[in-house]
Amino acid sequence: MKFDMHCHTKEGSIDGKLPLEDTILRLRSLGYGGMLITDHNSYKAHRFYQKTLAKKYPDFVVLKGIEYDTLDAGHILVILPTGVHIPILELRGLPVSLLIDIVHHYGGILGPAHPCGEKYLSITNTKRGHKNHNILKRFDFIETFNACEPPESNKAAAALAARLNKPGVGGSDSHRYNCVGLGYAELPDTIRTETDLVRYLLTASDTVTGGEYYTHTAKQKIGRLNDVLVYSFWFYNKLSAAYRMRARYTELHKISA
Repeated sequence: MKFDMHCHTKEGSIDGKLPLEDTILRLRSLGYGGMLITDHNSYKAHRFYQKTLAKKYPDFVVLKGIEYDTLDAGHILVILPTGVHIPILELRGLPVSLLIDIVHHYGGILGPAHPCGEKYLSITNTKRGHKNHNILKRFDFIETFNACEPPESNKAAAALAARLNKPGVGGSDSHRYNCVGLGYAELPDTIRTETDLVRYLLTASDTVTGGEYYTHTAKQKIGRLNDVLVYSFWFYNKLSAAYRMRARYTELHKISA
């Protein structure tokens, strides 16, 4: 079945413009079997889904994921087993090596989103990615198709996955209606839970990803001014990470206790 594995929502992402229910309806109309919610450092949309929508759409699979903003390696997609919740994942700013340790400790999997994309947002275009190529080997999958990335970025991501012998995932990275469902991964119909997805990606040797390109991204609209947006995000991420330092320390203490 087709699965959109990179979806943002109005309920969970500050830059999400589309309510979760509208995303579900759009994907169902396009013949998709499911979606992975990947809001930035937030599980709010999935909590909303469980409370208000789960019984309404029993034929459509909605799984819980997150797009985590690391301190040093850009955006990382994280999938935890069913029922596992780690509060620290809603507190941006962990270094990527520690994030990997924590996620693997709890039986989860993770991989870089748009790994060959924008500076600071994508692992191969961060200092951490440049200095330590071995960190890439510790991931469980690579996002090989992202509808909001240019073709050369996705081509490089697919080559990276092949070189590392990692399965690929694909998604729209949708924040708006017109982007929903433009990217996908082909998954078995048997995947109904997060645990199913974790097990599949840990054993999959070959995956199919693809889709169409979204042509109305911020970068395409504002051109060179996008560099200002990228640097602004870097500053925002550092400031937000510093603001949440005490809360992260508290959660780390709980994990290590």
